[in-house]
Amino acid sequence: MKVAIGYCLFAAIAAGTTATGLPAQQTGSIGDIQTKLNAEFAVTKVLADRSDIVTPGSVLVLHKDGLVMYSTPTQTPPLNVYKDGRIQQNAAKDYFRGLGSLMVHGGDSTDLDNIPHRKFVAGEKFWVSGINVQTDGVVFTVYSDPFGDFRYYGLLKFPFPKKSIPATSDLVRAVEEVITVMPTENAAASAPQPPQGPPAPLPLVLPPPPPADQPPAPPKTISVGQSKTVVIATWGQPLKDIKLSNKEVLVFPDMKVTFVAGKVSDVQ
Repeated sequence: MKVAIGYCLFAAIAAGTTATGLPAQQTGSIGDIQTKLNAEFAVTKVLADRSDIVTPGSVLVLHKDGLVMYSTPTQTPPLNVYKDGRIQQNAAKDYFRGLGSLMVHGGDSTDLDNIPHRKFVAGEKFWVSGINVQTDGVVFTVYSDPFGDFRYYGLLKFPFPKKSIPATSDLVRAVEEVITVMPTENAAASAPQPPQGPPAPLPLVLPPPPPADQPPAPPKTISVGQSKTVVIATWGQPLKDIKLSNKEVLVFPDMKVTFVAGKVSDVQ
């Protein structure tokens, strides 16, 4: 009988259930979660003083109100915790609890009223500059575009339920309730644009070709019988117009034309 019970228990565990028939709790691993999040959210590289972006990554869209960020010159960023369906802020003494070696909080508590800060609401966009999977949760470092004189940054933590590592898919679903990656075509429009170079030169426009050569004018001719009007139209005004009793002589630079009764009778 003991052997039979032991076998049934082993078979239930192998089948993914407990001895009571309930599904066994699925858990993930820190390495799996880190790999999945790194693949889904491209991290933005920023300068050491957090003053600007070196290499842009994914543009994130916020789906919950109340994410607080501090101005980047502030030494200590605020810690936002997503719990019970909303984003909450921890007290200053709890900022770095559970973050391990992610950051060290030194000195006394800061007068938060004097720190430039901004509360982001659903629909706003920003970058992720770090993803750190700890034993009790996942912490995103988020980083904003400039607002007036400041960029802002902060921490957004997704604690593990009951301090146990959840299945990777469950953790990703929780993260996507709060932040998702903007589709590529929209992200390109929202991301900072690199400086534009000089405009491209205009294409060279060639002048129109010259008109085709005109055929030479036909040679001027004169023949017996032409009228005085035709001769003058062809040869121009004569140098002299000599009128005699029965004839008229028009003198041109190279010839003399004699008219009888108004018609050409001789050309010399």
